[in-house]
Amino acid sequence: MNSQQHTGGFSRFLRVIALVALAGFLLLVGFGSGAAAMWMLGVEFRGPAPTAQLGANANEIEELDLTEQLVLLEQIWDILQAEYILPGELDPQEMLHGAAAGFVGAVGDPHTVFVEPVRAAIMQEDMEGAFEGIGATVEMQEGVLTVVRPLPNSPAERAGIQAGDEILEADGTSLEGMDIMEAITLIRGPRGSTVELLVRRANIEEPFIVKVTRDRIELQITETRMLEGDIAYLSLSEFNAQSARQVRSDLRELLAEEPNGLIFDLRNNPGGYLQMSVDIAGEFLPRGALVVTETQRGERDVELRVTRTGVAQNIPLVVLVNGGSASASEIVAGAIQDHERGILVGESTFGKGSVQQTHALLDGSTLRVTIAKWILPGGRILNQDGLEPEIVVSMTPEEVAEGRDEQLERALEYLLDLQP
Repeated sequence: MNSQQHTGGFSRFLRVIALVALAGFLLLVGFGSGAAAMWMLGVEFRGPAPTAQLGANANEIEELDLTEQLVLLEQIWDILQAEYILPGELDPQEMLHGAAAGFVGAVGDPHTVFVEPVRAAIMQEDMEGAFEGIGATVEMQEGVLTVVRPLPNSPAERAGIQAGDEILEADGTSLEGMDIMEAITLIRGPRGSTVELLVRRANIEEPFIVKVTRDRIELQITETRMLEGDIAYLSLSEFNAQSARQVRSDLRELLAEEPNGLIFDLRNNPGGYLQMSVDIAGEFLPRGALVVTETQRGERDVELRVTRTGVAQNIPLVVLVNGGSASASEIVAGAIQDHERGILVGESTFGKGSVQQTHALLDGSTLRVTIAKWILPGGRILNQDGLEPEIVVSMTPEEVAEGRDEQLERALEYLLDLQP
């Protein structure tokens, strides 16, 4: 993003806002609620009462055409520029993103969202299955960026970064007050470049510098192992651009062990690309089987079917699911369930039955729009109500903290019972 895009001023502000049209109405709503709060708190309110756009009935607001909406935004902009007590804190880019997010949020669909450029770039990298950086899973804990774990064989691991390390600075820039996406952008960078991290560790008195040479990181989205009774286990964490290839490769390796059954773990998998879900479901279903039907506005329904011969069509199968299994995960699990190819074990899934299209916008931000609903082979449309497993096994937070996995144990027990 260049400086002109950052500080293009009001004319650019208007041009982009025109693309998200009714932001003027949203600002009016915000104004009204803010004024009401001031009146209730007894704060002095200067200026005329906001009645210019009210009809005879004070509860009816006259609708504005697009030109009038832009004029309204210009009025608000000019007043803020002229009167706001801290003019240096008026950031056109932040105000634009706030207006866009508010406008899209007013649609009322939690899956139709505006994503500002920093988050959009990180999300796109992750969905491609690889990025350039240090290779560590992090989270914000009480406002401090904390390492959950360094990825195996990653630059972070080689540099000595440990789980629980708190990262205070990156190349001398404090991470205090940043959200997790802002912090990540400072730590990620081109392969071969170096970042200096100020790290605080529990058993060391003073923070210290760790230099990490960035590299290309391939996200580990699958995990495989053999369980007792020659039962194969495969987990998938998301449906990114590499998922179908990785799952097919892992299945071939597992099936070479001649297992007696397979557990496919989709717990806490939030979904991803629709086509990946169709391809992965096809590893378990016969060629030509219906995976999902997509219904769009003004278009004929589109049936998405298995187009090739899968590698795991006959092995006894259990799919693990829970409340974090959503979207593409539910397509795969639901197709397997509807075709009676295997059973589901665990807890009810999230219940997301829609498809989003991502649009790249002028400044690197993105707009994700719900464009379709999907229908499972048996006719189910998931809307809040998720898939119900054949075998329901709930897990408490205490069991998770203790490392107990009753759902996996129940899936294993089911497959072992099928053996002669």
